[in-house]
Formats: sequence, structure tokens, C-alpha cells
Amino acid sequence: MSPQLRRIVPLLFALTSLGFASERIDLNGPWQFRIDPDKTGGKHGWTQAAPIAVDTVSVPHTWNIGRYEAFEGTSWYFRTVVLPAGITSKHVELHFGGTFYKARVWVNGVEAGSHEGGHTAWFCDITRLLKATNVIAVEINNEPGFATIPGFAMDLKDGGNIWYDWWHYGGMVRDVWITAGEPVLIRRQHVRSKVNLADESVPAQVTDEIAIDNFSKQAAKLKLKVDLISPDNEQRIPLGVKEVSAGPGTTSVKVEAKLDTVRLWHFDHPEVYRVEATLLDASGSPLDMLTDNYGFRVLELRDRHLYLNGERVRLSGMARHAESPYEGLAETRGTMLHDYSEMKELQVTLTRPVHYPQHPYILDFCDRNGILLMPEIPIWHFSEQQLTDPKVLALAKQMMTEMIESDWNHPSVLAWSVCNESSTQTPGGVAYFKTMYDVVKALDPDRYVSYADDRIPLGVDPKTNAATYADFVMVNEYFGTFHGDPALLKPALERIGREYPTKMIVISEFGEPGLFAQDKAAGDALRVKLIHEHLEAFRQYDFIGGALLWRYQDYRSHRNLRPGETAGIVETGLVDENRQRYASFDVWKEENSPAQVRLKFLFDKGAPSGLSATVSRRAENDLPSYPLHGYRAVWEVRDDLRNLIAGGSRSFGDIGSSRHIEVPFKAPGGRALRLSFKLMRPTGYTAFERTVDWSAGNSGGDNVEDMLRRGVKVP
Repeated sequence: MSPQLRRIVPLLFALTSLGFASERIDLNGPWQFRIDPDKTGGKHGWTQAAPIAVDTVSVPHTWNIGRYEAFEGTSWYFRTVVLPAGITSKHVELHFGGTFYKARVWVNGVEAGSHEGGHTAWFCDITRLLKATNVIAVEINNEPGFATIPGFAMDLKDGGNIWYDWWHYGGMVRDVWITAGEPVLIRRQHVRSKVNLADESVPAQVTDEIAIDNFSKQAAKLKLKVDLISPDNEQRIPLGVKEVSAGPGTTSVKVEAKLDTVRLWHFDHPEVYRVEATLLDASGSPLDMLTDNYGFRVLELRDRHLYLNGERVRLSGMARHAESPYEGLAETRGTMLHDYSEMKELQVTLTRPVHYPQHPYILDFCDRNGILLMPEIPIWHFSEQQLTDPKVLALAKQMMTEMIESDWNHPSVLAWSVCNESSTQTPGGVAYFKTMYDVVKALDPDRYVSYADDRIPLGVDPKTNAATYADFVMVNEYFGTFHGDPALLKPALERIGREYPTKMIVISEFGEPGLFAQDKAAGDALRVKLIHEHLEAFRQYDFIGGALLWRYQDYRSHRNLRPGETAGIVETGLVDENRQRYASFDVWKEENSPAQVRLKFLFDKGAPSGLSATVSRRAENDLPSYPLHGYRAVWEVRDDLRNLIAGGSRSFGDIGSSRHIEVPFKAPGGRALRLSFKLMRPTGYTAFERTVDWSAGNSGGDNVEDMLRRGVKVP
């Protein structure tokens, strides 16, 4: 069955009526749990009832935290569900947001469905299996293999370690719920648009292709209504109404409209619309509703550069693994909110989020807070034999389809990635990429397709490499660590520019694993040096459209550890696994500010008499670099007793050429002063911040020598 996650409305109660025939029963919370090391649970009747000795856990859940931390194998989850009266007469589906890795589910002793893949949603039709009281049993196995995705990294077999480079957290790691409604429902919608930037008088064209599933045996006469809800929720804009005859199975319906004006989505101005599709029966009674985020924006690759809404941008960011020491892969929304909010403070505008599909919350966060995404399926260091294995290829197509169908309406998605650091320089690897490229384009013709390649920095022949066929090239480079002498970085970038003369390049990974240093402190000092040097090198080649640090936080793995370790924490982050910041955190934040600011005190007869700030955007050939629209400066001056001497703010329209602020104030004589200055993004995040202290004998301001010493570019 289709793995599509049905997004109706986020719900807080166990049973919620939507004002429609559809209802949702939340199954998060307490479940019974039991590991099955001998894989004999089915023989002992666990498909029909939980065994006596079980643990109570809270779903979403992974068993690889605490008591069963090291367990790899098969485990079971059990829950008894008493359904409200009338539910058993409806069409009922059991949904899983993510089960890692292979899952089978039984309802009242009858197998209802199965799924392979740990990061995409799936469901079972359980209509005919229900009783008033129902026993749900879920068997899950988290063991990697040669033909699982993720699976053993056979491209690295000569090194004697074939584990993939993140943890195999088994469990029901995302939400679980039941939907109950009429046998005719909306399964998904695919919204596309075309905006004419050159002529605002040309209406925007909108197309919504909607899939309707009919589980009855008769055709149904229906009405489909589609509305667009404005970002401020103040306007409901009708896109169309269609009469539909839906026979058994899936019916596709297309609704088209033209809009005179739309607000464009941008990472600094994330204008998020909602597209609401409502299904009604012949009498006009509502049957089902589906709502998706959507954003109107124009993303173009031209002349090896990326353009967003007609403006050239060079972006930066980082990856983040979906894990924490206290939740594993079953992370809460609080953890995701914390991490991605910090990433926004770290100036992230672009991310290849990590090697696997993301939680829906992250897609929504990036839509509403302004981060462009390049999601990927978890093929990591696969050999040519694996990439040409029909089972692997079928599974890759399934995962790619599930990810795209779930996420394709999100304005934050820039491109799709089909693998990472695998044998794409071989004939079989090239064939794999071409096949997956066609799969993606058939599903989503409007977005770009690529993959991450770690061999390009070492000189793989572009004539035999799959990157030649990508829409843009993603390069993982580790000069200074895995790739050798850091002096080789610039020659490699020059060669890459020559070998892919028509392609934009994105540095999809660079960074410093802690194993190359004696301890954490030394590792972070090396990371700081590497950040400065590599960003400075990237800036010199304008065909590099983006650069991504590996990564936000330290994470758990079987690979890239210190000598003698077979499992542990990989030290690559700007924060450790507990989110404690390294010194590199502030270095990255300042290096990637989109603005440059000269800040100082003004003086009259040797005493402070005001402040001066000059604000400018980075030049177009800098990195990161993009136009600054709607930014706001905020400042205050306090003395050493924390008394406020001066404070204020100023909003800017566009910051192109430098904008200057001078603010006079009167300060008490003889007191030390601190000037605090922030430049705020329209989304509320800090784009630049600095404090300047003054006391007798201190100049109280930035000077060119100090700025250059700190690695700050001087406007």
C-alpha cells in the first residue's frame, strides 16, 4: 500500500472529530515492549497477545537507550485499543510515522501489513480486522544487511569495518495513529506553480493534482473543493471546485487556477500558504480534508549560480543527525525545535539535513523559519554490486517515492539526493544514478537531483562519474583530515571547476572529525582553523554555490572513532552530544553572518558621546552572500552598574550599499561602558551580534587591524 502519511491536522486528544467523517485516534504513549533475541515470538503466540514479562515504554520509542542500548535484532510492541462505538463500521487505517527498520504488524492475530525502511511513513488498512477491543502487535528488526538501506558499507570492506556511520536505533521511532472515515478519502496532493518574475502583471499559475482513494466496490459521485489559505490566515482564496466520479481504486484529479498576486517564499521571508483540499459527497456533506504547506518561489540554476526569486544567492549551513543521548532517533519535537533554532542562530540557510528522510516537524520548521533542504535516502558507501542489486534498486525507488510523496509540497525543499559517497564512478553506479534521476523527475519535475560524492576531490574521471549527469554537483571534501594535506584544497577546487565546467558545485560536507586530534579541545581548535581556511578557499570560486559543515552535533556511531573504539561518539560537531557548545560554535556563527558591521563609540573631548554603526551586506562574490531585505538593527549602551545609557532600533528596507547609524548619548563620567549591537533577520533570528567595551585608556571600537586578526572581512 501507499506509504503516504495523511496530514489532516495536528491533534492533541485520543479521539478528535474534524467536523468531517474522518477521525484520528492518537496511539502515542504507553505500549508494552519485549526484545526477542531468538526471534521466536511468533511461534509463542505474540502476534495474538503480549507475553507475560514485558516493559512499558512510551512511543515514539527506541530500545537502544538504557537497558537494551546495545541490542541488535528483533523486538515487539503491543497495545490493546478499545475503539469508540461506530468506528468499526468505517474505513480504518493504522499509520506509522517511522519504524526502524523492518516491521510487520498484526491486528487481533491477523497480519495486517509490513514495511521496510526506517524513516518514511506507512499504513495498513485494518478495516476488516477490527473488533470492539483490539490487540495490535508490531514486530521490528533493526539489523543491517548487504541489501538493506541503510546497510553495510561494502564500498569500505577493505578497511575491515562495514558499519554505516550512524546508529541503528530500532523501534517505533515516530508517531503512531489510527484514522477512521468514509471509504472514499484524499490520499495526497501535489501542488505546482509558475510565477513570472519579469512581469508582475502575469498571473501565477497553480496546479493541484489530487489522489482520491475509493475502497468501496462502487463508483462514487463526489465534489472536490480546493482553497488556498494566505500566510496570515486572513484570506481564503478559492482555487477551484470539480465534480468527480471516482471508481474503486485511485482516481487522480487536477485543479488549475490563476492568481493575480502571490507572496514569494524566501528563507528570510518564509511566506507559507496552506493548500486545503476538501472532499464532499453528492449531497455536499464533507467526507475528508487534507491540508499541506506550500510556498511560491522561483529557484533557478543559471550560469553555475543559484537564484532565489531572481536574486543570486550563495548559501551555507550544516547537517544534523536525528538523535540525542536521551531520545535516540525517537526524538521529541522539543529536541528538534532546540536544535533547528540553534542552527538558525548559526546562520543556516541551506542543509542536506542528513542521510535519511526527515520528521514532518522539521520540514514544517524549515518552511516557516527559512531553511532550504536537500533531503536524501540513506544509501552510504554502497559498492557497485549493491547499487546494481535489483532488491536494493527496488527498495531505493520505494524510499525515494515515499519521501518525495510525503514532502514534495514543502517550499523549503530545493533538491533531492539519491545517495552518498558510493561507487558512482563505476558503470553500475552511473546506471543507478541515471535510473534514480528518472524516478525523481517523473515524480517531481520541478526540483533538482544530485548526490554527495567524496571521490571528486581525489580526481575521479568526470567522463566515468555519475556527477556529470546531476543537475548540480555535491562534493564531500576533507582536506586536512581524510583527504590529506590541506594545501591540496585549492588545487582540487580549481580542478573540479575545470572538470565540471557547466555545473554549480555545493560543498556538501567538510569538517574535522575528532579522531584527528588528541582530545576534544585540540579537535575543536583544529576545527576552528579548518572553518576559517576552508570557507576562505570556497569564497574564491564563485561556481561554489553553497558550503555545508559536517555537522551540528556530535553523534553516536561505529565509525570514525578514536583508535581502539568500536562504538562511541563521533566528535564532529559545533556542540557535543549534550548540546554543550564548543568554541567553534561562535566562530561559525560569525564567519557565516550575511552582514558586515563596523561598530565603535564616538568621543567628545576624550569621553564617549555616542555610537556609530555601519552595516553592509556581503559582496555578491562572498560566501555566504544574499540580498538583505527587512533587517533590523537593535542596540543598547549600559554602564558597569547595568544602567541603560542609550538604546534603540532601526529597520532597514534593503541593505545594499552600507547603511550608517549614529546615535548621540550622554554618559556619566568615569564609568566603563558596554555597547551591545544586534542585526536581526525578519524571522527574528540574529544575523550579527557584537559587544564593544570602553573604559579609560580603551579605544572602544573596532579597528581594521583587530577585525583582520579575528578573521572578519572588512567592508
